[in-house]
Amino acid sequence: MFLTDDLIARARRVRLFLCDVDGVLTETNIIMGGGIESKSFHIRDGLGLRLLQSEAAIRVGWISARPSTATSMRAADLQVDFLRQSSTPKGEVIEALLSEIGLQWEDVHYMGDDVVDLGVLKRAGFATVPADAIPEAQALAHFVSKHPGGRGAVREVTDLILKAQGHWESIVAKFTS
Repeated sequence: MFLTDDLIARARRVRLFLCDVDGVLTETNIIMGGGIESKSFHIRDGLGLRLLQSEAAIRVGWISARPSTATSMRAADLQVDFLRQSSTPKGEVIEALLSEIGLQWEDVHYMGDDVVDLGVLKRAGFATVPADAIPEAQALAHFVSKHPGGRGAVREVTDLILKAQGHWESIVAKFTS
């Protein structure tokens, strides 16, 4: 992965890691039947988010336009700091969150994949997308993952941020001692 000075600077500024859920943390599939909805989440994405929280003190939030019990359960499991599931435009949801916690758009990382994410990708200090994001989202991104949504795209970006902020070597040392 080729990292420019601008990309590294953007990753260093991140204080809040936000992302969409469906198509980013999951593949674009939802299994429904018998009143039950199932989603598959990539386990390494989850660890990457936890490492941001524990090792870099970066808050993590999920912004979804589609309320889902499966999403709520996984967010609780990972102790995600902020979960917003609403049909309200994502930019408005994030504006309210930033006001609540005292951060600015330049402090925000956002990963999205579809038309509902375009406005947020345009405003985020560090905008990323999975490899299978729509072309319009890719055009707005500072970084396009080599992985598709639900298949390690989030982890690729969490590792990039942890390395840019100087936390990676201590994480590796912690787990190899």
